[in-house]
Amino acid sequence: MPAKSAAQQKAAGAALSAKRGDTPKSDLKGASKSMVESMSEKELEDMASTKRTGKPEHVDD
Repeated sequence: MPAKSAAQQKAAGAALSAKRGDTPKSDLKGASKSMVESMSEKELEDMASTKRTGKPEHVDD
């Protein structure tokens, strides 16, 4: 599933880094903290690899 905003893409990248062991999980904040537990590495890769061009910084629900 592609990211809908730049913030979502950045959070997925941070969660992916923690899931791979490159970043300590204790460094995560906000959405990335829950993403690392609830999403698979493949889902995080798909979301983090989304291009940011043309994406809003945040999306209202």
